[in-house]
Amino acid sequence: MGILGGTGPAGRGMAARLAAAGATVTLGSREEERATAVAAKVVAGWAGRHLEIAGADNPGAAGAEVVVVATPWDGAVATVMPLREILAGKVVISMANALVKEGREMLALIPPRGSVAAAVQAALPDSLVSAAFHHLPAAEMEDLDSGLEADVLVCSDHRHATDVTTALVESMAGLRPLDAGSLNQAAAIEAFTAVCITLNIRYKAHSTLRMLGM
Repeated sequence: MGILGGTGPAGRGMAARLAAAGATVTLGSREEERATAVAAKVVAGWAGRHLEIAGADNPGAAGAEVVVVATPWDGAVATVMPLREILAGKVVISMANALVKEGREMLALIPPRGSVAAAVQAALPDSLVSAAFHHLPAAEMEDLDSGLEADVLVCSDHRHATDVTTALVESMAGLRPLDAGSLNQAAAIEAFTAVCITLNIRYKAHSTLRMLGM
């Protein structure tokens, strides 16, 4: 597994959860030294567990079979564009949300093409892009003892990408994947993250999304 822009909270949380599920993770950054230092810190934080996480630059992380884009939303396209050839034919998972904080609320922005995931797919026409992991609190993801339980909505225009992403979610303790349909659904899924974060701010919580009745 490769994680582009993996040194931030979202990337660190994904790296920890994936490695805890048995994956070998390459955590990428614009600077390999920074990625290596962050990877070592994540591993050291869970000395009692066997976590295989290494650092690399973003092209190095893009060499993995499946790649997660964990950059801030406004850096996602700029990060993947130079990696188009490396990422061709691969499943690329977009997890970014276009949000801005205003007072004690998070507000959803409308990025070009309606969603970050759609913009990533347009930038990577030869890749199989899916959208997932939007509503998971980064701190709870990185804390492997948090008891995190959540549903993860997955959408894509490619059946193979949906299947690969679903299997990946299923491998991670406490997470249940739900097939939310085509990549057109990413706009609503990403925007709803603003509601989730606003609720957590107001109630000083780390709540997650659970869909009942299915």
